[in-house]
Amino acid sequence: MSLISVKKQLGIPKYKQIVQSIEDGLTSGMIKKGDALPSVNHIRDTFSLSRDTVLMAFNELKTRGIVESVAGKGYYVKSEHINVAQKIFLLFDELNAFKEDLYTSFINELDDNIQVDIYFHHFNEDMFRKLIYDNIGDYNYYVIMPANLKHTATIIEKLPSDKVYILDQTNAELSQYPAIYQNFEKDIFNSLISAHSLIKNYEKVVLLFPEKKQPIGMLNGFQKYRKHTKFAYEVIDSLTNRELKKGEVYLILDDQSLIFLIKKLRDQQLVLGRDVGVISYNDTMMKEIVEGGITTISTDFNAMGKRLAEMIRNKEFVKIENPNSLIIRNSL
Repeated sequence: MSLISVKKQLGIPKYKQIVQSIEDGLTSGMIKKGDALPSVNHIRDTFSLSRDTVLMAFNELKTRGIVESVAGKGYYVKSEHINVAQKIFLLFDELNAFKEDLYTSFINELDDNIQVDIYFHHFNEDMFRKLIYDNIGDYNYYVIMPANLKHTATIIEKLPSDKVYILDQTNAELSQYPAIYQNFEKDIFNSLISAHSLIKNYEKVVLLFPEKKQPIGMLNGFQKYRKHTKFAYEVIDSLTNRELKKGEVYLILDDQSLIFLIKKLRDQQLVLGRDVGVISYNDTMMKEIVEGGITTISTDFNAMGKRLAEMIRNKEFVKIENPNSLIIRNSL
């Protein structure tokens, strides 16, 4: 019994009949994961089809993760899960509590037959390039978090432009792609202005800004704030050898540094909020509880994930600035 069946009278596109034949073969057990499929030329010649028709069928199965091509050998069954209608490549910079919220809200908003594969580049340009190049043509959509890496536009341009969505950070070089992003410069500036009546209770505001990981927009927003208010300030890249002093308020952009700072406060017997103020970036449940509550500047990652899913589902090619808010708590 032949695996592939293509009939002219069915009224179904011939490439779809090839797809259905392979799906039926997987369902019946005729073929299994790892099995070789009939060659493109064999199917073409057997049913008097064009080569493009056969490749169209295999490419659909490939983007759904059902088949894979092996150079010089042909096509093989990669997965027996035929219920996957689409596959999405999701590239994060790193995993943390708020990225997990984003991911969860994103997949919860998608249909059950959509598979999302998540990868991490860890702010490494070589890893970023490898992950994208290794997965060209394997997915229906590519959701990419470029972070502050250089040269991302020249890497991303290898992908079909109508399949790419930019997440969290964007820039002028990526302006051709739809995006849902944070406006870090505006968010930092507006939040610090809103909190200025409390910041004035201190003598100096200190930004902890490790340049490798953090968006330059955050630094720009901070500089805009200090110029606007003429308030005493300092920008540092590490807390390791720093002695905390009464009258300082710290703007901390990552959670590991926040924990380190709280430990330093205890070691120096300083009281959070009274002696030293703290503003953290990105809200989590932990920050509602720790030390009576940490003041945060935060976007809504649940809303970001949900809206991203809507953009992909509706094929919206738009740029959306995700909402941001200041949450005042005991640390300021």
